[in-house]
Amino acid sequence: MEFVVIAQYKVRAGEEERVEAALKEMRAASRAEPGNLDYQVLRDPGQRAVFVLYERYVDEAAFDAHRATAHFDTWLIAQVLPALDERTRLDLVPVGE
Repeated sequence: MEFVVIAQYKVRAGEEERVEAALKEMRAASRAEPGNLDYQVLRDPGQRAVFVLYERYVDEAAFDAHRATAHFDTWLIAQVLPALDERTRLDLVPVGE
């Protein structure tokens, strides 16, 4: 079953450009993963400190594999998360038809 993650980050003042650069690296590496269907990095034009990630995976196991990658540790854990004031993450699955 497809697995979707939507994460919203509010970045600490002065860290916005560094976080944007790290998220671009994260996007490129994540899109190359075999279980990734989509990985979007979005930014609120009215609130430059707010980023939203929209991620789609073939299933939850693919998301777990994503979290075990070197690029996840390098870019997200080491660069992005320490620069955040707030973080919200939704883990979602499609509603049956």
